Amino acid sequence: MADDKNQPRPNQLNIEISEEVADGIYSNLAIITHSNSEFVLDFVRVMPGVPKAKVKARVLLTPQHAKRLMRALADNVQKYEAVHGPIRESEMPEIPMNFGGPAAQA
Repeated sequence: MADDKNQPRPNQLNIEISEEVADGIYSNLAIITHSNSEFVLDFVRVMPGVPKAKVKARVLLTPQHAKRLMRALADNVQKYEAVHGPIRESEMPEIPMNFGGPAAQA
C-alpha cells in the first residue's frame, strides 16, 4: 500500500516559512491605518525611556482580509481565555502618536 501522506490533496495549501521569519518579531504597539483599498498594520517595539521607536514589520491587507483577520483574532482570544482565563488589560501608556511622520489619513 502506497504512503499518501506527502501527496497533495485538493484544496490543500502547502505553506513554507523561512528561518528568519519563523524567529518572529516582538511588538508591543500596533498602528493601524487604512485607505479605501487597503489596511496597513505597522508593528512597533517601544522601549521604556526611549523617545524613538521603529516600525519592525508592516503588513498590508485588503479590507476583506482585514475583516477576516479581525474575526480570526477574536476567535483565538476567546479560545485562549476559555483555557487560561480572562486577559487583563492594562492602561495604555501615553505615547506620542505622530512618530515624526505625517498624520494618517483614510
